[in-house]
Amino acid sequence: MAPAEPARSPRPVLVPLEDRAADNLRFIRETMERAGSFTAVPGWGGAAIGFTALAAAAISSHQPTAARGIFVWLAEAALAMVLAVLTVAQKAHAARVPLFSGPGRKFALGFAPPMLVGALLTAALYRDGDLRLLPGMWLLLYGTAVVSGGSFSVRVVPMMGVCFIALGAAALISPASWGNGYMMAGFGGLQIFFGLVIARKYGG
Repeated sequence: MAPAEPARSPRPVLVPLEDRAADNLRFIRETMERAGSFTAVPGWGGAAIGFTALAAAAISSHQPTAARGIFVWLAEAALAMVLAVLTVAQKAHAARVPLFSGPGRKFALGFAPPMLVGALLTAALYRDGDLRLLPGMWLLLYGTAVVSGGSFSVRVVPMMGVCFIALGAAALISPASWGNGYMMAGFGGLQIFFGLVIARKYGG
């Protein structure tokens, strides 16, 4: 009787080196994207800011002069900033996301410069008495800030910024009397719409 041959172990399946490298790169990229996203952008807070902007647009439309209408929007900007800081801090605390390190710091560093430029240009245009460009400029620079900071956040945030930029460009080539309407559409309508999208898809 012939001796039984030893059982042969199955040969390992060889995965091409380029496939393994592609899988590793894909894993690293997805890990970095998750780690590099600032997810504390507030949806409900953004929607609340939008509703205060609608109120500001209504109040501004009844002002006797353009300068007084601009002051209404400046007050709205201050209120929006307070609401944004409070709601971002609240969402970051609930999600245990650091505010001033990692993605949060990158978001702030991307968002702040266009807003600072907007403040300086506003002061210069108000000094020279040229208020016609303010609505378009505000929408453009806010959109730029959102796109820049939003590159470190979830995908819908830079999309919102692009919509603000488009609206600001339209405001610049439209009659000056339409400015309040454009700001109502942007800081009110777009802010509410995207705020609700963020709240629904990314947890408040």
